[in-house]
Amino acid sequence: MQLKARCIGPNYDGIELNLGLENCVEDYKLKSVAIGPQPLYQITEKESDMKKELIFLYSIILLAATASFDRRAPGKATSVFSGNLSEPEAPVILPDGSLIVAEMGQDKQSITHISADGKTQRIIAKTGRPNGLAVDKNGIIWVAESENPPSLIKLTKDGKKEIFLEDYKGTPFLFPNDLAFGPDGALYMTDSGVRFSDLVQNGSIRSDYMDIKTDGRVFRIDLHTKNIEEIDSGLKFANGIAFGPDNNLYVNEMFTGNIYRYRWIDGKITPKREFFGNVFDKERPKALNGPDGMKFCANGQLFIAVYGAGTITVLGRDGSIIRHIPTKGSMPTNIAFAADAQKKIYVTEDETGTLQTIDVDASGLPLYK
Repeated sequence: MQLKARCIGPNYDGIELNLGLENCVEDYKLKSVAIGPQPLYQITEKESDMKKELIFLYSIILLAATASFDRRAPGKATSVFSGNLSEPEAPVILPDGSLIVAEMGQDKQSITHISADGKTQRIIAKTGRPNGLAVDKNGIIWVAESENPPSLIKLTKDGKKEIFLEDYKGTPFLFPNDLAFGPDGALYMTDSGVRFSDLVQNGSIRSDYMDIKTDGRVFRIDLHTKNIEEIDSGLKFANGIAFGPDNNLYVNEMFTGNIYRYRWIDGKITPKREFFGNVFDKERPKALNGPDGMKFCANGQLFIAVYGAGTITVLGRDGSIIRHIPTKGSMPTNIAFAADAQKKIYVTEDETGTLQTIDVDASGLPLYK
């Protein structure tokens, strides 16, 4: 176990340290201090002043070690709200407290309504392989359909559907993934940039997925005129999308774990990608493991479902990792904050086929519609 710290002694102020538990002896006296694998300083009997400073610092760190070393958030109340779902995604809270989710599994391939108590499920419509959902101010459901065919679908609550868009200037969509309304009333959509059939073969994600050519894109869509603009391209599997309290647009890149920001300037999103943060503490795992759906809480922290890791990772306003909240199952796909300022999130989880609720320490940022 490694703990990051910063020296506070008069002679070593500002030096960043990694303090390994393997480097202390029985009474917390330090044998060495290391940055990465190499010792920064080897303590000897004659260096008593530095030893005292570091022992004092290390003793303080030990008090907080249990709670902070892996940044997980223990003790959060997690429960299954609704089960028997087939590869669920994209939970959306409706005004009456009920929800809709996308069920991507081949046995369902549907938009499903779940009652406010979680006990009743009803299929609204089957679309193919629905991946992302957003509901506008008129109650119309917008569906990012990833496969049959890759498209943006307009759906009413009584199940009437139409393919609204299938391409950008004649170039077909490849993998519409997630949706978010912006402050300008437009709908923003990610396209992962690879066909589902090229990513998943024989029911499994290809082991060489990082070598697949992807051209993930971000689009702005005017639902009144059907005008579509490209904000960005060339992303390694564009996935989750959300607007922050600053009106900036945030998009994640599943294959790298990166989250990018596009600034809201003079009433529009600028097509300039800025690095904001990453969901991994260390190196990216070799197996498919990365950010999926995400939402902001009211205080500006970004909650991100990390597929394959079994966590909701929370980034601060500066993009740094604050904590990882564990889920039941390793494949969370998306989240929605509960309504009425409740401090709770709904999480769709593929491995268990459930919609889960987790108590958190913040309420959600209201969504644009």
